Amino acid sequence: MIAARPFALVLPLRRPVLALSAQGGGGEVPPAVPQVSGRGWGACHVAYPRGALPAVSWRRIVDGLERHYGTDASLDDASTARIDEWLQRNAGTWKRVREAPPQDRITRSTWFERKHRKVDAAVWQHTSVKSAANCGACHPGAERGYFDDDDLRVPSGLPARYRGAWSDD
Repeated sequence: MIAARPFALVLPLRRPVLALSAQGGGGEVPPAVPQVSGRGWGACHVAYPRGALPAVSWRRIVDGLERHYGTDASLDDASTARIDEWLQRNAGTWKRVREAPPQDRITRSTWFERKHRKVDAAVWQHTSVKSAANCGACHPGAERGYFDDDDLRVPSGLPARYRGAWSDD
């Protein structure tokens, strides 16, 4: 029998690094994140900050959990309702998040592409990174919702020719 693991869909941010809070200012203590139990939750990717997407994107994601980017991430009805209600109250509203990105993907949002514009496309394919959705490859605090530009690490084994995005130039 597989034990149910607590799952928090999104994380609050420790600092206003990307201003991903509901009010856009960051820094305030967010309301309690709903906890739900589910098989395998948290095994696929880091729980993304709630302010990284607008409410409309979170609604579509929650409404489509049975086909969550190729995976069935379904929840029971009560858990789905709790998560959806929390996300609608706490989704991003800052100016760069108001517009839903293509396919509701954070990595396709205007702000994400602007923040990562110096990252060579080959970096996302590197074995230690795998995709732009793997925040923890470069942001050691990603699991805690911490994305400070001053706390970046070069992914393991990344060739020197691709390291320009990590310099202060």
